[in-house]
Amino acid sequence: MRYLLATLIMAVGLGLGATGFVYGEADDSPGLQGLSALVAIAAIVLGVRILRLRARRRGESRM
Repeated sequence: MRYLLATLIMAVGLGLGATGFVYGEADDSPGLQGLSALVAIAAIVLGVRILRLRARRRGESRM
């Protein structure tokens, strides 16, 4: 379930970030491009954190 959640967060975040970046480029808006880049980076970070916590918990429960 967490793998699905992490994948969903990363996919939606990257999609929104890429869309905002494209619209910011068309409108020549550096603020929108910057925010979109932050959204994409945050989505990747959150997805990786979820997966790392899952792996850490799985490893501790086996000991």
